[in-house]
Amino acid sequence: MVGRTPGTGKAHEASIGDARLPAVRPGSDSAYEVGYGKPPVKTRFVKGQSGNPRGRPRGSKNHKPTVNHERLQEIVLEESYRTIRVRDGDRHVDVPMAQAVVRAMAVNAAKGNNRAQKLFTEMLTSTERFRRERQEAFLQIAIDYKTGWERELEYRERHGIVDTEPLPHPDDVLIDMNTGEVRYAGPMTKEDKERWERLLRAKQAIREDIDSMAEYMSETKMNKTARRTLQGVLDRNRASLEKARAVLPDDVERKYLARGWGT
Repeated sequence: MVGRTPGTGKAHEASIGDARLPAVRPGSDSAYEVGYGKPPVKTRFVKGQSGNPRGRPRGSKNHKPTVNHERLQEIVLEESYRTIRVRDGDRHVDVPMAQAVVRAMAVNAAKGNNRAQKLFTEMLTSTERFRRERQEAFLQIAIDYKTGWERELEYRERHGIVDTEPLPHPDDVLIDMNTGEVRYAGPMTKEDKERWERLLRAKQAIREDIDSMAEYMSETKMNKTARRTLQGVLDRNRASLEKARAVLPDDVERKYLARGWGT
């Protein structure tokens, strides 16, 4: 074993069995053994200094696995949805890899392959059960939300309480109990509400322009060129109104006006 003599600060020799090893002085390059895990002194990292001062190149991917981002999972998903070309009857079609695998399994099951039939049936049953449970949970959330806010709004009205309107409004949560379908016929967020109100005001402005222009044309004498020009503007306004109605129908507009929107 090589070491220093206590109290002297001098290196000394020590034996390992019958072998004699030379003394090693700290900081001596000649005594430093280069090998695996032991790079030359001149090429070693300097303490306190980055080994890559320029940083990772821009655009390069960090493949280090993390808790929420496992590289293996990413590879599986990439391969599952990678598009491949398969034969479909007398033609070729491009489909995701996962779809091709399921299709091949279904074809083998239809041909009588017992293992394919078992796997396909289990996969179909599991998928349908998952979708049904998810739909039921979503339906229950919508029912609880709608009934809860209806009771709250009735309480506010009964006691004269004025407070912020809920979004989505319970009247805009449309539930079909026969099919379990849930639709939202109104804004979901504050930003949505602001956009709907802008559309409502724009629709009202277009309607007013149409009425005033039609009245002006009916009461004013003008030559054919002027009338044709104004008629073109009137037709464009009417077309714009129809586009607005496609997004915000008149019955929905009346409902929002009753809530005090657009004022």
